[in-house]
Amino acid sequence: MKALILAVQFMTRLPLPNIAAGEQDFARAIRWFPVAGIVVGLCVAAAAWAGLRHDPWTGALAALLVWVAITGALHLDGLGDIADAAGAAHHDRDRLSAVLADPHIGSFGVTAIALQLIAKLVLLRLAVDTVPLMALAAVPVAARIGPLVWTLTLPPLHRGMGTSFGAGANWPACAAWFVVLGLSAWWTSAWGLPAAAVAMALWSLWLHRKIGGISGDGHGAGIELVETATLAALVFVR
Repeated sequence: MKALILAVQFMTRLPLPNIAAGEQDFARAIRWFPVAGIVVGLCVAAAAWAGLRHDPWTGALAALLVWVAITGALHLDGLGDIADAAGAAHHDRDRLSAVLADPHIGSFGVTAIALQLIAKLVLLRLAVDTVPLMALAAVPVAARIGPLVWTLTLPPLHRGMGTSFGAGANWPACAAWFVVLGLSAWWTSAWGLPAAAVAMALWSLWLHRKIGGISGDGHGAGIELVETATLAALVFVR
């Protein structure tokens, strides 16, 4: 139970009580990250449904605002940091670690975050009146399987919160969540959902080639990009 609470507490901004937890609890929490995705997904779907009572654009905007608010823009911050680091590494790879550690955001990061929000808004507009709301709710769940995959396939860039969580990742838990994803696609007839697995693999390859490993920022950026890729697949795969 501690691991589940830690997962939801870390991945959302829900007002949960503080609990005493050890290293093993943090390690096991990564296996419950998709459950935090269920919470996020249900809130996003509810916002889309409420906004649709007015018109599709309101539904899309409401869904996006709730999506950002409930996660506290945590993953967007990771996306901005990775974009800045990749831009810096293009000119001087030795600067990569320094840029990742810098709390300030640069032009690459601002651009990446802006494009991500625009892409999500447009895709949500296309999705809210054509994609089943339960399939929409499954998108954050699918993306939060990603940290399990990336932890198992990439070396850590440095020690930190990401390595504390990552110690509990294993292939059986990863496989179990992929089964859940497949069942969700079958139940909702949303055959774009499995595209999340392809997006995870591509992100793993990109991180390996461009960054050299996984960090908390890599996880956050990956979650954002997998969400967008999965949304696009839901819209365009029928």
